[in-house]
Amino acid sequence: MKITGDYHTHTIYSHGKGTIRENVESAIKKGLREIAICDHGPRHAGFGVKRDNFRKMRNEIDVLNKEYKEINILMGVEANIISYDGEIDVNDEIIDMLDILLVGFHFGSVPKSFGDAYKMFVLNYLGRFSKGVKDKVRRLNTQAVINAINRYDIDLITHPGAKVDIDTRELAKAATKRGTALEINASHGFLTVEYLRIAMEEGVKFMINSDAHRPEDIGNVEKGIKRALEAKLSVDRIINAID
Repeated sequence: MKITGDYHTHTIYSHGKGTIRENVESAIKKGLREIAICDHGPRHAGFGVKRDNFRKMRNEIDVLNKEYKEINILMGVEANIISYDGEIDVNDEIIDMLDILLVGFHFGSVPKSFGDAYKMFVLNYLGRFSKGVKDKVRRLNTQAVINAINRYDIDLITHPGAKVDIDTRELAKAATKRGTALEINASHGFLTVEYLRIAMEEGVKFMINSDAHRPEDIGNVEKGIKRALEAKLSVDRIINAID
C-alpha cells in the first residue's frame, strides 16, 4: 500500500514548525502527488490561524501551485467543533477559500457558549469516573460530530475518538450518507484498529494522514498503514492510497 497524498499537515500559520513551501518541498521529496495545508481553525487557543491570514495563505498556495508543477497543493483548515449543535469555527467567507475542509474535536478550542464548554470540558472529564456520565457524553459527542457533518460539506473528520469518546458506528453511518471520510491519523493512533473494523461495516471511506507538524514528518504514515492492514481494510476504501 502506498499513500499518494497527505491531506493533514500544519505550518507556522498555526503551531507547525515549517513554512508552506517547506512542507511542499518535503512532500515532493517523499514522492507525493498532493498535499493539503490544514492549519487549526481560528478559535483554537494560541494556535489558530488568524482570520486575516487565510487570504494570505490562499495567495501563497496559488503562487506555489504555479511554481511546482509536480504536485497539487490544496488549501484547507482543520476546523474545530465549537458547539454541540455542530457549529465550527470558520465562516462561509473562509470556507469559500478552501479546497478541502477538515473538522475535529480539540480541547484547545474555545467553545461557543458556557453550555458547550460544560459538555466539552466538564462532562468529558467526569466521564472518566462515572459510566453513566461517560455514556451520556459519548452520545453528545457523537451527535455533535454528526450535526457538523449534516451542517457543512466536510471532506474529513480528523482523528475521530482521539480527543473525545464517540460512537464509531453512528458516526460512520452519518459520514457515509454525506460522503465524508474518516481519518486514520498516523500521529494520534485513531482511528484504532477496533474502531476501523466497526466503521468499515458501514461503507464509509477513509484517509491515512500524517498530521505532520514538521516538514520532515510529511508523508510519515507507516503507523496508519499498519493499522489499516491489521484491520484488513481494502485499498479501494482509502481515498489517498494505491496498491
